[in-house]
Amino acid sequence: MTRKVGFLVFPEFQILDLTGPLAAFEMPGRNRVPKPYRLQVVSESGGLVKSSSGLSVATERICTSRFDTVIAIGGLGAFQASHSPRVKAFIRRAAKNCRRVTSVCSGTFILAAAGLLDGLRATTHWSAASLLQREYPRIRIESDRIFVKQDSIWTAAGVTAGIDLALALIEEDLGPEAAKAAARQLVVYYRRPGGQSQFSTLLDLEATSERVQRALSYARAHLGKVRSVEQLAKAAGLSARQFGRLFLAETGQTPAKAVEKLRAELARTRIEQSDEPIEAIARTIGFSDPERMRRAFVRTYGQPPQALRRIARVGSVKGEK
Repeated sequence: MTRKVGFLVFPEFQILDLTGPLAAFEMPGRNRVPKPYRLQVVSESGGLVKSSSGLSVATERICTSRFDTVIAIGGLGAFQASHSPRVKAFIRRAAKNCRRVTSVCSGTFILAAAGLLDGLRATTHWSAASLLQREYPRIRIESDRIFVKQDSIWTAAGVTAGIDLALALIEEDLGPEAAKAAARQLVVYYRRPGGQSQFSTLLDLEATSERVQRALSYARAHLGKVRSVEQLAKAAGLSARQFGRLFLAETGQTPAKAVEKLRAELARTRIEQSDEPIEAIARTIGFSDPERMRRAFVRTYGQPPQALRRIARVGSVKGEK
């Protein structure tokens, strides 16, 4: 069975919003006959459409042909495209005839303008979330999510999150092994869960020196085994005192605090995405006991682990209805 996937672009679209998902959907077809996906890039007028980077892409004019999945790409021109009667009509028609309608980044504005997201949960690039909420107050914006599935509609955060979205769609169609194989071909981590934050602790720490970056990478890879600052200092090639001073100067926090945040971030993903006992998660990630992890969660997220698991489950049930 070959599924037809349509990518909707417009002048000033973000090139990686298109090429990331496009490449992901290409991968399963390299070793399958017939190919599982037929890919088509469409636009309002057809022909060459210039992206915000200046690179143009050949497109076909939007028409009445049916797709299995439609993906509205994001970019600077999404806001103008969302006001086009032809674009909105295309999206509304797709919502009736397609199995799935999705968006990447500010492509969510196109779905919102077509009325597809009223009363639903959705996400977009973090920088556009506030504007989306003001323009469309009936949407429940989850601005800290990689992607959100709501019924047959999926919305994703910006740029590289489009790859995570595509891998999730591939997994839904062809199974986890096909999605993992595509991820390996793309040389990316097997897709981030939709509930994962658009930001990461490693990004927030903003370490500048190679020594501190090396220590952070070591900590992230060995969270369950890091027990002292001396271990991180050794990874950085410094004495514990030198490392502690350098780390604080670069990140604004102590190594112990940073490790706690890294553990909380990893634990949150496992708590929200699995039924694994919270006590087991605390132990394997490196918290000495569940109570220590609970305190870390309250400091970091304002809520204990049990509350975040309940919220994630409620959202998942709503998305499947």
